[in-house]
Amino acid sequence: MFNTVLIANRGEIALRVARTCREMGIRTVIAHSTADRDSVPVRYADTAVQIGPPPTRHSYGNAAAIVSAALQAGADAVHPGYGFLSEDPYFAEVCAVEGLTFIGPSAEVISLLGDKMRARAFVGELGLDVLPGSDPEQEGAADLARDAARIGYPVIIKASAGGGGRGMTIVEDPRDFPRAFAETRRTAQSLFGDARVYVEKYLETARHIEVQIVADSHGNAVYLGGRDCSVQRRRQKLIEESPPPSVPAAEVDRVGLLAAKVAREAGYVGAGTFEFVVDEDDRFYFLEVNSRIQVEHPVTEMVTGIDLVREQLAAASGGRLSIRQQDVMTRGAAIECRINAEDPERNFLPTPGLIESFSAPGGPFVRVDTHAATGARITADYDSLLAKVVVWAPDRPQAIARMDRALAELVVTGRSVRTTTAYLRKVLAHPLFVEAAHRTSLVEQMSED
Repeated sequence: MFNTVLIANRGEIALRVARTCREMGIRTVIAHSTADRDSVPVRYADTAVQIGPPPTRHSYGNAAAIVSAALQAGADAVHPGYGFLSEDPYFAEVCAVEGLTFIGPSAEVISLLGDKMRARAFVGELGLDVLPGSDPEQEGAADLARDAARIGYPVIIKASAGGGGRGMTIVEDPRDFPRAFAETRRTAQSLFGDARVYVEKYLETARHIEVQIVADSHGNAVYLGGRDCSVQRRRQKLIEESPPPSVPAAEVDRVGLLAAKVAREAGYVGAGTFEFVVDEDDRFYFLEVNSRIQVEHPVTEMVTGIDLVREQLAAASGGRLSIRQQDVMTRGAAIECRINAEDPERNFLPTPGLIESFSAPGGPFVRVDTHAATGARITADYDSLLAKVVVWAPDRPQAIARMDRALAELVVTGRSVRTTTAYLRKVLAHPLFVEAAHRTSLVEQMSED
């Protein structure tokens, strides 16, 4: 096992990783920007190294600065968390060259599964269904427009190197295709340094379901259940839950076991998530692989009792998973709400500022992952995620009631700070959500009510 892990991230995930490291007797180093020098994760870690000014390209996105910090601190390994460089094959390769263990899959595996066009072909050969899409050999606007006509509108143009809901454009009218194609290519180049795009059939009414896997270097890959992530705003998740309601459990298990098979065939090591859209006939279509820990991993931990970060660390250090497929049992229902520092009444405009008062909810089976605290400052430099409130209950109705109670207890105040808490309570109370009849269009439907 590792002696020292450098955590190349910030916010709640940095603190989350540091806590499991502490339980395992692993020393932690936080690499942080100047904006985060007084943050909760920095104060919690055993030591910290300042790596640059607030802009991501000079700090959390600066591979050279992070590797230098890790070597300076005597780290054995680097945990990338999620976002930033967590799915960057170049970063994983640099870590390996410098003798640092990257806590995640290898650069080769990230490249394979992170390229959406290559991933579609790879998983399709192993039995997962993919949505009708463009020919991977085609790249020009005219060729992709012909593919879109063959597939049938609406379609979605996606960046091959994209992720996190970015680099996508929905096209409903063929006349809009040339403009959407050009815009998506520009966005892809700007965000990911790769202008390649492809076309895929867009399901207007769908559920967004994902399955969690963990794998080690000894050929073991285990599926840990599914999560429903259908409550989204502009393809950014707001609420996640496990198990997915109103979806046949046997079908979730089928694609989950296939995902574990894909992970084994790819030589995957660590925690990963396979994402799917599910149509009205409960047919699962592969979307993408997230080769890292997910924001919503706590809901899986709550229903399985398995610490996913611990499994990541064990697998990365060359050990075996602590569980086999037959050991996995899910119990009850868990829900996670993402608390963002945003104002829903102003189109979810981010609201940075000083937190004047922060009080987290408590009570039975309530978990709060957060880096927020009274006196902490929310910076405009990074994502607006402030906290994740997670609850468990014996069944979904009780979990909804517990989450509503927990959100009612959450206190976050500040002169300019607003949060999505009240809005999330409205979602929880919406009849479509209560009846588990909601789709990815729920937030848009609510805005029209």
